[in-house]
Amino acid sequence: MRTYKLTAYEPTGKLITEETFTAESDDAAKVQGQAMLEEKDLIEKTHRLASPAGKLLLFHS
Repeated sequence: MRTYKLTAYEPTGKLITEETFTAESDDAAKVQGQAMLEEKDLIEKTHRLASPAGKLLLFHS
């Protein structure tokens, strides 16, 4: 399992959420991250999902 980091921000730059979670692969992390954003109604907010290597898997500004 690898650890991924999901963050979302207000337009002002204020941090809304910062969560870490584990997933088997980058693809599984993308699905899980997308679901977390939808669940919290943050899909339209600025967000990013980063892999342990620093690769951006999801990004919206």
